[in-house]
Amino acid sequence: MAYLEIDPAAQTSRENYFLLTGLVVPRPIAWVSSLSENGVRNLAPHSYFNIVSSDPPIVHFTQTGRKDTLTNVETTGEFVINFVSVELAEAMNLTAADFPHDEDEFAWAGLEAAASTRVSPPRVAAVRAAFECRVRTILEMGNGNMVFGDVVAVHVDESVFRDGRVDMARLAAVGRLGGSWYSAVDDPFRLDRPTWANLRRATE
Repeated sequence: MAYLEIDPAAQTSRENYFLLTGLVVPRPIAWVSSLSENGVRNLAPHSYFNIVSSDPPIVHFTQTGRKDTLTNVETTGEFVINFVSVELAEAMNLTAADFPHDEDEFAWAGLEAAASTRVSPPRVAAVRAAFECRVRTILEMGNGNMVFGDVVAVHVDESVFRDGRVDMARLAAVGRLGGSWYSAVDDPFRLDRPTWANLRRATE
């Protein structure tokens, strides 16, 4: 194979953005709902999102630049992460538009809201899973603002929860790829993690 060697320092910020987001794929989507200080509902997708800790449960999402979500979570200290399944992909994409601060993305996307139990921001009623979160800390790094949140409540549709585990195929999560491309977890496959004992036994 022939490889290109790319020096990020020799590229523009936009070039590096497309390079990184084209290679770090698929990325889970945090569809974050929050409330402004005046109670205006906000809903926006963020594809820099992952788990930080399972004990206690902590997640984080990153917002590049300063937008409504960051302002809201700084002000209220609360947010909800809604998980995007295939049938909600278009609604999620609509909420990525640059709405003014006083516009309600739930209303624009025609989405019903469901009341949360531990935090004030509502969740999207139609999602198959959601995390209610309280802000633990926010770190600024480069052009990103990393929001870390303690998961204080989890909502999972009974149809995707079997024997204490999430059924990946039924969750049908959508992942972000590069540019305007997305992927769907509609054909998951399983690989059992090997152990040293089993590896040694296989070679004896």
